[in-house]
Amino acid sequence: MINPATEQVVATVEGLDEAATDEAIARSRKAFSSWRAISPGDRARLLRRFADAVDADRENLARIEVANSGHTITNARWEAGNARDVLAYYAGAPERLIGQQIPVADGIDVTFHEPLGVVGAIVPWNFPMPIASWAFAPALAAGNTVVLKPAELTPLSSLAIAELVRDVGFPPGVVNIIPGYGATAGQRLAEHDRVAKLSFTGSTATGRKLVAASAGNLKKLQLELGGKGPNIVFGDANLDAAIAGSAFAIFHNQGQACIAGSRLILHESIAGDFLGQFIELAESIRLGDPLDPTTEMGPLTSAGHRDRVLSYVQLAREEGGEVLTGGSAPDDRTLGRGFYLRPTVVRADPSSRVCREEVFGPFVTVTTFRSDEEAIAIANDVDYGLGGGLWTRDLSRAHSVASRIRAGMVWINSYKRINPGSPFGGTGLSGYGREMGFEAMREYTEPKSVWVNVDAAIPPFYPRP
Repeated sequence: MINPATEQVVATVEGLDEAATDEAIARSRKAFSSWRAISPGDRARLLRRFADAVDADRENLARIEVANSGHTITNARWEAGNARDVLAYYAGAPERLIGQQIPVADGIDVTFHEPLGVVGAIVPWNFPMPIASWAFAPALAAGNTVVLKPAELTPLSSLAIAELVRDVGFPPGVVNIIPGYGATAGQRLAEHDRVAKLSFTGSTATGRKLVAASAGNLKKLQLELGGKGPNIVFGDANLDAAIAGSAFAIFHNQGQACIAGSRLILHESIAGDFLGQFIELAESIRLGDPLDPTTEMGPLTSAGHRDRVLSYVQLAREEGGEVLTGGSAPDDRTLGRGFYLRPTVVRADPSSRVCREEVFGPFVTVTTFRSDEEAIAIANDVDYGLGGGLWTRDLSRAHSVASRIRAGMVWINSYKRINPGSPFGGTGLSGYGREMGFEAMREYTEPKSVWVNVDAAIPPFYPRP
């Protein structure tokens, strides 16, 4: 494993192959019968202990994440805290997963939510700890067992969490962490007919491959894929709030977020004032050592990804766009080595590739609009539908526009807000299914209807004389 800030090797992790993945699935399947039989209250207590263990180990997990992914220590601490919060939220879920009594004329019909079995989870490299918890917490709460594959770039925090799973006292086989490559371990999770569901967060291209790989066994899929978030600033917006919120929307975590506000759509009446202040803010962001609490932006997670983002800077120029700031590695020699990239702002036409394809870095495009209708048309003119935001003082406009933006999540006068109780997911090429929220519990169960005839006089279908 390479530390993205120093380019030094920090660990060597063996990638598991298909055979080792099969063994993990077998362990998980063996553990399922006893795990689902554990009372909801006991599952809840284990999840609470798990949340407490993550909280107690929060600083260690955060420092592992800094070396693992290049995130700033401030953000890594938040990530460990989010994993704890998600576990604590789902610790309250096992005893609340209730069915219904359906009114019927000839007896009683009741429904139950039954666990699926073995759940596979493939976690991305941009937020390894939080997204891992988004997958395994509801799955475990619902009575499933889990086989989780972290991204090959960032397995260290997941392996640290695996040690906490053992220390907390989960039965063997209930949670399995398998570092490995997507083409081997990930592919096997998708193909294996004993994996009842696969939760995947990552690129749309890989999501398509997993759909094809799982077709032979018809497993349930939950896909949280790419995004190209529109961030609309209307003429009546509070500019100070919109500028600060829009910078967070795109530059937080070096822009490596599927929900990033990567398309700034500005009303022409405020575009000049907004851009002047926004660019000044972007240029003031402090790049540096991720372990320094004053650092505001760390490196991108890999050299390959940094080069990919830089290729979009070149593409923007080729398409006739204008790089307003950034677009290169920092020239500050105090940074030394590392996969750093300056916050980048590009003026571009909405039809250009840089406005339509996910860049996944500190790279934001800027376009302008005149009317609400034009803003909505620009916002919806991509194939993604994950997150979007808008800034206005007009409450009527806010609700009207939010209802017309095609996205699974829309923020009004804020951006990129999440909570364990709020469903997270998208539409279109951003995937399907939801993480977090109580709805996610149902994603990890199958409803079963049980009919009981309580001495009801049901006439025979084939009467006899």
